[in-house]
Amino acid sequence: MYQTLAPSCAHTGTTPFDLTEIFRDEIQLALWQRPLPAAIGPWLAEHGPTLGRGLRQTLRPGTLPDLSAFPPGPGRDALAQDLGLLADMLIELLGADQVGLRLEVIHQAMCPRFHVDRVGLRMLCTYQGPGTEWVEDAQVDRRFLGAGHGGRPDHLSGLLHPEHQIQTIPPGTIALLKGSLWQGQTGGGIVHRSPAVPHGLRILAALDAGWN
Repeated sequence: MYQTLAPSCAHTGTTPFDLTEIFRDEIQLALWQRPLPAAIGPWLAEHGPTLGRGLRQTLRPGTLPDLSAFPPGPGRDALAQDLGLLADMLIELLGADQVGLRLEVIHQAMCPRFHVDRVGLRMLCTYQGPGTEWVEDAQVDRRFLGAGHGGRPDHLSGLLHPEHQIQTIPPGTIALLKGSLWQGQTGGGIVHRSPAVPHGLRILAALDAGWN
């Protein structure tokens, strides 16, 4: 197995406090690995195909998303509580006034090429299906991101070093991803992509902070 000599750009831990590691300059991805609340998985397995394209809402501190359009049950209530938790965490971390929440119901990869989000910081949590894929900083050549690929697929463009490893964020894990607009960071941000969804659905929450 390939071992990079450079320090990892990711921090992984098992407590919410591990997410604060994202404020370290060298960290582009902070992960809180945790199990999903027990009721959410069975509810999504049963009702995922009925959720349409998901939802988009704005949440303020201490509020829960309105999931009344979705089938009722303990799993829906647990999902609302968990999304509210994620929103409050991001608001507190960044001193934001609100967050924009997207709950995406995905049948195919939304962003199949490796890229960096044009945001400061984004929070992701995959509730069902494969998780977001990412690559260490030391294993990519950023000159070939975006238009730099020249129309060639990522594995042929020069973006990925020969010894690269594509890593996956486990479902249920809460992830903070730095984007290209993170303050004081030029040409940075975690290089990642949406995974293929060969069977079934992928259900993903994405949260972005907002200020009045």
